[in-house]
Amino acid sequence: MIRLFNTLSGQIEPLSPADGSTFRMYACGPTVYDYGHIGNFRTFCHVDVLRRTLLLEGLNVRHVMNITDVDDKIIRNAAQAGLPISQYTQKYERAFFEDLDALTVARPEIIARATEHIPFMVSLIQRLAAQDIAYQTEDGSWYFRISRFPAYGKLSKKDLTGITDGARVDVDEYEKDSARDFALWKAPKPGEHFWQTELGPGRPGWHIECSAMAMEYLGESIDLHAGGEDLMFPHHENEIAQSECATHKPFARHWFHVRFLLVEGRKMSKSEGNFFTLRDLLLKGYKASAIRMLLISVPYRQQLNFTFEGLAAETAAVERLRAFHQRILAAPRAAETNFELLAETEECRIAFRTGLENDLNTAEARAAIFELVRAGNAATDSGTLSQENAAAILDALREFDSVFAVLEDRDAAITKFALDWAEHEGRLDQAAPEVLAQRGLTDDQIQSLVDERTQAKRARNFARADQIRNDLAAKGILLEDSKDGVRWRRK
Repeated sequence: MIRLFNTLSGQIEPLSPADGSTFRMYACGPTVYDYGHIGNFRTFCHVDVLRRTLLLEGLNVRHVMNITDVDDKIIRNAAQAGLPISQYTQKYERAFFEDLDALTVARPEIIARATEHIPFMVSLIQRLAAQDIAYQTEDGSWYFRISRFPAYGKLSKKDLTGITDGARVDVDEYEKDSARDFALWKAPKPGEHFWQTELGPGRPGWHIECSAMAMEYLGESIDLHAGGEDLMFPHHENEIAQSECATHKPFARHWFHVRFLLVEGRKMSKSEGNFFTLRDLLLKGYKASAIRMLLISVPYRQQLNFTFEGLAAETAAVERLRAFHQRILAAPRAAETNFELLAETEECRIAFRTGLENDLNTAEARAAIFELVRAGNAATDSGTLSQENAAAILDALREFDSVFAVLEDRDAAITKFALDWAEHEGRLDQAAPEVLAQRGLTDDQIQSLVDERTQAKRARNFARADQIRNDLAAKGILLEDSKDGVRWRRK
């Protein structure tokens, strides 16, 4: 059974589906006004780890993620670009899913775009208006009356006893210690896109979007709501208020919040020069698998200090895991089972599962697998790895990879994608020289040169063999000679 910290209760609690059948979870998705940064993707990767762990534990999962494709930032940026909102957001929504794929983040069962669910939001606001909890102002906007929800602040634990009835805020994002009535429906400003509805012309406020879409697909009470820690207040607090006032039921039984990260010990910001998108890092030559591994290496409730030294270490860690996997697949089998190794393998597998079940402790879980790498390599070195041992180790690695998802080597293809994108966007000048050097060599071409080098060495043509090694190194391709043959990898 998975036990997870619940932000609402402040306790670690077991997770289980309320209906005994399907675990219903909602995760706040992106606001598609720009490329996502690594802080965003830390949240999405940890939500992915949670989802994968639930599936590993044998639960059925119904996972909904929203796409916020209309809000203040989008309206502002689309106007500055001279584009319709839908055309502006399509580019960044596509980029978001490309980045998720690069980081091996599995798609939810349902992806809900705000602009496709306006009627559900209108209906929810009407339910609130019927109870005099939503009220309309002179300009045609609708607001939520916070004074009607005495429990406001129960998620963020803010002391909001000084609420001033009727004080309003109409921007989607704000940071206040005192609450004000927030916008549910915004009347259009001159020139803004709007929807004509029973509430009048306008567009939804940010907070009502998630409540309406979560309840449409998961019901009025859901098992878990997830998001980054920055969404706890006001967004998630407002979701609770409007949802529970409308339904008179608990909105979400469990709240899961992922902490943001620092970069080299500092808060990430463009002014600090340490603001990175996934594509920035790919063009610097870092691998998507190592980026994923680093983002989930520290448990979700701890702040991660994202460093380039750490990224290099995770690159080596992923390569070690992949090399071990290949070695176990190819190693000679001993005739007799190594029962000590069999017991160690099971201990590591149990420790891996226990780590995940213990508040999604990814650090404990991966430590258990690296202990298995040590034990498996020792047995292979001593020639005591039997078929039964290999099968048990491979089963444990399959369980590990069903959650961590780094064993399959897709890094070269992802780097090529990043280069193609940079060329299309006119950003090739941002690519590191060693990354640019990879552009003209396909995997087949590299393997052909590796095979030619092997033949040259057999023919004792060492000058040619050295030339091929040096040429490949100049293009960012490293060769590794071993007793099992020659392996190559991109830097």
